[in-house]
Amino acid sequence: MQISDDLVKQFCGIPTGNLSDAMGRKGNMHSSIKPVYPSAKLAGRAFTVACQPADNLTIHKAITMAPAGSALVIYAGGYTETAVFGDIMALACQVRGIAGVVIDGSCRDTEEIEEMNYPVFAKGINPGGPVKETLGATDIPIQCGGIVVTPGDIIVGDRDGVVVVPAGRAAEVLEKAKAIVEKEIKVRELLKQGKTTMEIFGLDTLLKNKGL
Repeated sequence: MQISDDLVKQFCGIPTGNLSDAMGRKGNMHSSIKPVYPSAKLAGRAFTVACQPADNLTIHKAITMAPAGSALVIYAGGYTETAVFGDIMALACQVRGIAGVVIDGSCRDTEEIEEMNYPVFAKGINPGGPVKETLGATDIPIQCGGIVVTPGDIIVGDRDGVVVVPAGRAAEVLEKAKAIVEKEIKVRELLKQGKTTMEIFGLDTLLKNKGL
């Protein structure tokens, strides 16, 4: 399913926690998938990559194939003792307009990547370098961080981690997430007025109904 650029842009700035809540507390990748620097933020359509552990030949090829605005989502076997992505590849992605990268594997050169302000999320960080020997697959359904990712799904990342929004649910999830954002704004105002979370969320009534 093709999603408009405008719809993708609307996911920028929506917290990953709100998106996960909007999907029934689902869609979040494993907690090991984290930004390689704290302020990294990502929103883009998934362009998927499946490569052998410690081998980044397929990723180099994928960088030449991925459309501008896409997010490279890479399954590297979950192996973290060798990096398959670094600052040279990040620059190649940045020049080609690729929105960011998510790796079920390791990254290196994180200081340089942060200086570039290029969003990369990875399972690990390791200085070890990869080989370039085996060509894997691109633009196919994969698993990354314990979540199935289909080409074209919306990938959103922030300091808390990465969430995958299925393309077919993008508009629905965005609407629900925006409503959650608005609700939380109101909750914060009530807290500033002296209300408690027990009152705001009706937790006193919940406990009473449970006989607690």
